[in-house]
Amino acid sequence: MFTRFQRKKTMNYKLIISSLTLSAASIININTWAATEQFIFEGDRSLPVEASKAMVVTSHTLATKVAVEVLKEGGNAIDAAVTAAFALAVTQPRSGNIGGGGFMLISKEQDKLVEAIDYREKAPAAATPTMFQDKAGNVVQNRSRFTHKAAGVPGTVAGLLKALERHGTISRERALAPAIALAEKGFKVPPRFTKGTQDAEKMLKKWPASLKTFYKADGSPYQPGELFVQKDLAETLKRIAKQGMAGFYEGKTADLIVEEMKRHDGLITHEDLKNYQPAIRKPVHGTYRGYDIYSMPTPSSGGIHIVQILNILEGYPIGSYGLNSAKTIHLMAEAMKRAYADRATYLGDSDFVNVPSKGLIDKEYAKTLRQQISQDKATPSKQVKPGNPPGYESNETTHFSIVDKWGNAVANTYTINFSYGSGIVVDGAGFLLNNEMDDFSAKTGEPNAYGLIGSDANKVEPNKRMLSSMSPTIVKKDGKNFLITGSPGGSRIITTTLQVIMNVIDHKLNVQTAVNSPRIHHQWLPDEIRVEQGISPDTVKLLESMGHTVSEKPAMGAIQSILVGPDGTLYGAADPRRSTSSAMGL
Repeated sequence: MFTRFQRKKTMNYKLIISSLTLSAASIININTWAATEQFIFEGDRSLPVEASKAMVVTSHTLATKVAVEVLKEGGNAIDAAVTAAFALAVTQPRSGNIGGGGFMLISKEQDKLVEAIDYREKAPAAATPTMFQDKAGNVVQNRSRFTHKAAGVPGTVAGLLKALERHGTISRERALAPAIALAEKGFKVPPRFTKGTQDAEKMLKKWPASLKTFYKADGSPYQPGELFVQKDLAETLKRIAKQGMAGFYEGKTADLIVEEMKRHDGLITHEDLKNYQPAIRKPVHGTYRGYDIYSMPTPSSGGIHIVQILNILEGYPIGSYGLNSAKTIHLMAEAMKRAYADRATYLGDSDFVNVPSKGLIDKEYAKTLRQQISQDKATPSKQVKPGNPPGYESNETTHFSIVDKWGNAVANTYTINFSYGSGIVVDGAGFLLNNEMDDFSAKTGEPNAYGLIGSDANKVEPNKRMLSSMSPTIVKKDGKNFLITGSPGGSRIITTTLQVIMNVIDHKLNVQTAVNSPRIHHQWLPDEIRVEQGISPDTVKLLESMGHTVSEKPAMGAIQSILVGPDGTLYGAADPRRSTSSAMGL
């Protein structure tokens, strides 16, 4: 059971989570994760809270607070989402962004509407399929990650403003006001901020604008509790507040981006910026044990493969096998292998290639894949080939979830790819450039930085959106919002989101325990089950006896979730894997 609190009641954390909320086993696991990630839990963080009206769960307390204020004033979930997203661009620059892109899923219960807004970055018009290869056709290490050519045309500003225009009720100026204030007046940095700039020091200090932005005059990092001010970013945000899309994609900000590109052999032009538009798409829809699953369509692979894996696992009584038992993990890993094999072959931007989306989420197709799975023996990945779905021809992101009192829900995931993206701050504009071009296939058959194998469907092409794993997801029951969820984590976003859904539906866990529980991941290649600390050594031995290779690695994801109880009560679950996460209700 959840411990019940008055609205907005918070507690200080310091390497231990209250036993009122979590089981003793969960406390041990979270402390282990904290040690692995060198987190220090301290400061103002909300425990899982019950709310009678609305709920906000983000990866930074300050963003959560400003979104709650919008809801208090009568704004809706979309208003709060846009406000939170711009605030995260200030307070969490390593992953919150205006220089990247992402996906927003919106559910409006009263209108029986679920809509996907795709604001993924695009390749510049001058991009070519071989731009990350040398003359001999070999992939050039890091060209797609740490150069100006690594940046796709940013989509975040366009996507957020489109959401506000279509579904919001507050003005653009009100939505950006908190972010502008946080940038102009500054905020006290938490320990995670300091550690991030220390870890990324070599990358960031390579570029004068990045050095000036993220470090003090003497080159030292800001320490916990010190004030961090971003004057250039504040001016950029003011232009967006005043002029809308033209304040970013045209005028001074666009000039600064293009000048940055010209100085360093980048590709983004004024025409690329001016021509960028987000896309309104129909969500991927599947069912699992009587629940409706809505998630992102291509160019995200997340929605398709969450539904595909759930379709495979629906044929087994997972709940009776037990949470993170050897049998449950074995079957999950085997289903994951087959989905990621299909991902490597079929997935790309459906505006450019024919993606067999309906076939991949077809339950009969899942049945054929299920028949390939032995219940007591692992299938080596080299023997797992992409399937034949019907209809086929031929570790930095951030997620937040928000629900309002009118039944509107938002699941939003956006990114600049790796922590601090390319490491390059646009001089004079104060924000980091993404390195999302690495999510294209630099060369067919070659893995990207996450180890995901690339295919011709995801090759670099002008104006094309690169494939993503971001998976903002909304689960409904009988037409009502039930679970709003999503996570960062690169290739592990899909499996992280999947497991929270399964933990709630199959294992009947409360949403906080579902978020806290240890996670596993298999992505076909490399052929290993990646596990977090907290999986029993006996379970690992059983998995190895089945033929699996098991590798214990650092924590995966930072999922922010909201569960809507049968009586309409809202429960927010902030992931303790990210020390600044918070859930607040009103």
